[in-house]
Amino acid sequence: MSVLLLLSTMAAAVAVHAAPKAPASFYDFDMKTIDGKDMPLSKFKGKVLLVVNVASKCGNTPQYAGLEAMYAKYKSQGFAVLGFPANQFGAQEPGTDAEIKEFCEATYHVKFPMFSKIIVKGDGISPLYTWLLANSDEHQDIEWNFTKFLIGRDGKVIGRFFHRVQPDDPKLVAAVEDALKAK
Repeated sequence: MSVLLLLSTMAAAVAVHAAPKAPASFYDFDMKTIDGKDMPLSKFKGKVLLVVNVASKCGNTPQYAGLEAMYAKYKSQGFAVLGFPANQFGAQEPGTDAEIKEFCEATYHVKFPMFSKIIVKGDGISPLYTWLLANSDEHQDIEWNFTKFLIGRDGKVIGRFFHRVQPDDPKLVAAVEDALKAK
């Protein structure tokens, strides 16, 4: 009986040590690009990032133009927009990754990094979005397409902007510029 107790205690200790470490920053995640390639988000280490759940058939879809303009304006200063297509809201992103990529490039000339379609709310939520929600001041679920998370150079969430906030909104622009000034 004592041998069984000892073995179960040892098994529990091994399980605790084998548990994966919870991500401490945005850079601890690996995601699939829209082309299906694995990409460690550590590739963006030291940059200011605007992470956006996007959709091609939404009233907010024209925000792609403003996001691309923001990316072009601040890219040389260490800024990137990262687009994560999601289909949770009104089935407004029904296409395949290839169709989404073609639409974004042809319609809005998107050059910022785009990723494979993910789930940003509810059952099957991407661990990245679970982390974003847990680490922002606004812990509530994503309400709609084009919710934006601002990530500082240290890989931590420094702001969340709801879907109605346009890319050229003075508060968003000021937050991005302030983050870019921080070293």
